[in-house]
Amino acid sequence: MGQVNHGGKVLVEALEKQGIKRVFSVPGESFLAALDGLYDSGIENIVTRHESGAAMMAEAHGKLTGTPGIAFVTRGPGATNASAGVHVAFQDSTPMILFVGQVASDQRDREAFQEVDYRAMFGPLAKWVAEIDRVDRLPEYIARAFQVALSGRPGPVVLALPEDMLSANCEATTVPAATLPSGQASEADVNSVLAHLQKAERPLVIVGGGNWSASAAKAMADIVEKLDLPVGASFRCQDFLDNRHPNYVGDVGIGINPELAKRVRNADYIFSIGARLGEMTTSGYTLLQSPVPEQKLVHVHADTSELGRVYHPTCAVAAHAGRFIEQIAQRLSTTQPPLRRAWTNEARQDYETWQQPVETPGKLKMENVIVHLNEVLPDNAILTNGAGNYAAWLHRYYRYRDYKTQLAPTCGSMGYGLPAAIAAKIERPDQEVVCLAGDGCFQMTMQEFGVACEMGANLIVLISNNGMYGTIRLHQQKKFPKRPSGTNIVNPDFAALARCYGAFGAVVETDADFVDAFAQARASGRPAIIEMRIDPSALGPMAQLEKLTL
Repeated sequence: MGQVNHGGKVLVEALEKQGIKRVFSVPGESFLAALDGLYDSGIENIVTRHESGAAMMAEAHGKLTGTPGIAFVTRGPGATNASAGVHVAFQDSTPMILFVGQVASDQRDREAFQEVDYRAMFGPLAKWVAEIDRVDRLPEYIARAFQVALSGRPGPVVLALPEDMLSANCEATTVPAATLPSGQASEADVNSVLAHLQKAERPLVIVGGGNWSASAAKAMADIVEKLDLPVGASFRCQDFLDNRHPNYVGDVGIGINPELAKRVRNADYIFSIGARLGEMTTSGYTLLQSPVPEQKLVHVHADTSELGRVYHPTCAVAAHAGRFIEQIAQRLSTTQPPLRRAWTNEARQDYETWQQPVETPGKLKMENVIVHLNEVLPDNAILTNGAGNYAAWLHRYYRYRDYKTQLAPTCGSMGYGLPAAIAAKIERPDQEVVCLAGDGCFQMTMQEFGVACEMGANLIVLISNNGMYGTIRLHQQKKFPKRPSGTNIVNPDFAALARCYGAFGAVVETDADFVDAFAQARASGRPAIIEMRIDPSALGPMAQLEKLTL
């Protein structure tokens, strides 16, 4: 048996056994014992300013590393604040574990101070929710949490920690790191998919989801070149294949290239590798007909419940996308003759045409900002964003080159970009990290900029300031022209906020100003905020406010 310790130390020892090096938290009296356990451990505790920031940082860490991001929050308001990050993790298939302080067990079911039934609250948002009643079972629950978070379709787990349980002493043995299934497909499944690949005349591959790796992304690039397959990225998974690759044909998500949408509809085969084929990737379930698509569908996904959930597949394979791709690559040791050169070349040309910037109003143009980022940032620069029309320019014009350089929420959560950028810069200090945010998006989590300054996380935040909730304003103008209601924002001086923290801050109003300020921010050696004053009429790459009508 192990040494006698209080529950907080037992918990932290269990996390160390699972290989955890860092957690994110907002301290709370309900988990003081866990904080004590962290005190002399080898685990770094990143203290955030708000629980949503802690949860989103943990989610971004999980998305970037493929290992569960860990967050600690207190009961009641702390847990409800953190729920936004849990929702991101669930919809983005990201491994994450949220520990929530809970009222003492002898006070349960009395509506005690800040008491919440976490099973009921987080049930629809997480893969598994549990409350640990016995201190000696902490290692068991934590081992299972890692197993659940990482197995099948990755996702979030929530564990509630009653205060008296966490403070109690016990003699507990920690459990070794989770042992996961291989995730490999059977030989029969590999052969079946290869047979469909050989039959296809107008194929389109859509990549995305969880269970990928850098080696799998590299293998994917080799496969599509050998088999001459056009590849589209599902919503906010554009970093799965170098966008300069001649077989990359664009993102299948919000604001899809109309020519790519036509190509999806006209394909004879859709090979979905890891992607769920949800609302965003299918343009509101219109690119593929439900329940039986007109195209033949080969669907590879780790979770059997996703296979046939919306679309009936021609061929369904339960396997980790990355492992499956590596299996296919092993079968293609020699270069195959081009099979569909014209189809793939045409799709790539459509992408190149779509990449040509469309001029928008104003002296500072978002399309030129993104083109400049393409020109000056290294291949391994990490770009993050939350939700808002500003992201449309990023996703249309930026060319992602390396695997895991895009951190963005597929669930469309505002406020995500800054916490994600902080988590990325702490995890990858030698890589440049740039966060794009709208003025509304940034203000939902802007307090976390203090964490970046405290930690010396020298990221750069580019704030697109147009004085409004632009996405909602766009829809408003379409449905209720010239009747803006509830969408205007009065903003602070964002650059002054940066300077208050001792960081770099600048306001730019022209393209030339931006180029100079961005160079200064990169050279400053400090966290930075560049406030970009954008013409309010420029609501998107193809949308001008005064031209929008019913």
